[in-house]
Amino acid sequence: MASGRRRRGQLSEEDRALWDAVKKTVKPLRDERVVERTARALEDEVSAPKAPADGAAKRTAKTAAALKPGRNPPPKKAAPPEKTYHPPAPPTLDRRTRQRIARGNIPIDGRLDLHGMTQREAHTRLRAFLSAAQMEGRRHVLVITGKGGNGGAWAAADRYGHDFSERGVLRRVVPHWLSMPEFRHYVSSFEEAHIAHGGAGAFYVRIKKRRP
Repeated sequence: MASGRRRRGQLSEEDRALWDAVKKTVKPLRDERVVERTARALEDEVSAPKAPADGAAKRTAKTAAALKPGRNPPPKKAAPPEKTYHPPAPPTLDRRTRQRIARGNIPIDGRLDLHGMTQREAHTRLRAFLSAAQMEGRRHVLVITGKGGNGGAWAAADRYGHDFSERGVLRRVVPHWLSMPEFRHYVSSFEEAHIAHGGAGAFYVRIKKRRP
């Protein structure tokens, strides 16, 4: 005989129907362990530093390697300064030509006497003389400097304040001038004159042919 009483712990038909209706409206809670794992993963992702991109990582590695002692690249050498071209100094007059001039076999086409001039005057006159000689087609000229001395024009120049600081200054500076770039346009070669034409106090100068 079935008893009309419900067993202990069992729901009545009415309670079961109500419970089923409630379950349909309630969303189930997530597993606490899943929530804890998810929260920990998010925390680790935020706290961990982001890895640099490939390009940035390579640049960082190169910079670090360059800063290591003993691995710094050597400093670049400065480019050497550009050299200014100067034509070579004129050669000395060949011995055979010098002898022929001394004997009169080759004529002297012009003479310039620098006696008694200051260095500035002598420099200006010498350049003008050589330029004119080239323009006129002369080939061999004589430049007289003088050997220097205690009297005559040299002594007068000293008394009047000319810049002869020592004897025979023109005899020493004229060969230097003839070797300078500004005179090489006119001078092919030069040599101390024969004694008959002044010796150490004069110079034979061969003039370059004028270019067409």
